[in-house]
Amino acid sequence: MPKTLGCVVMAAGNARRFGENKLAAELDGRSLILRALEAVPGEEFKRVAVVTQYPEVLELAERFRFSAIRNEHPDWGISHTIHLGLESLGDCAAAMFLVSDQPLLKWESVKALVELWRSQPEKIAALAHGGVRGNPCVFPARFFPELLALREDHGGNTVIRRHEEDLILLEAPEEELTDVDTPEALAELSR
Repeated sequence: MPKTLGCVVMAAGNARRFGENKLAAELDGRSLILRALEAVPGEEFKRVAVVTQYPEVLELAERFRFSAIRNEHPDWGISHTIHLGLESLGDCAAAMFLVSDQPLLKWESVKALVELWRSQPEKIAALAHGGVRGNPCVFPARFFPELLALREDHGGNTVIRRHEEDLILLEAPEEELTDVDTPEALAELSR
């Protein structure tokens, strides 16, 4: 029986550098959050939790039949989103954390990352380009206590840095790992 895997879609940030809710921004007629949810191979996960502060994202998550988790305190940082997401997954052997501002991330790459993790379920698995780690990342349950101990704007990078020897990477095209933090970055992707 395959080990149960959960997924946390992190969609709660304030996007200060973008200047507005960047998840609603569109690339080729589809919002960043829609693109993120379309990249999740839902059948691979016991549960998918979408953690957000935005009512429209909660509604979209429900349309995908994902668990919609409201983050009332996005100002508490990414650690709070991680905590809410992990709590909502229940008992899982591992959790994938997927950011929602990589609009070119492909479903096939996320599925391949799941398969890589399943081949070595004791390892942290992440997409990478040129050997440089990116997102999403899969953390086995043995790392959950460290993830839950994170505070403020410290995320999974903090845990990975402590356990580099436990990291396996799956090479992906650079554009899939490109995140959008500013309107200029989004415009650049449109070209």
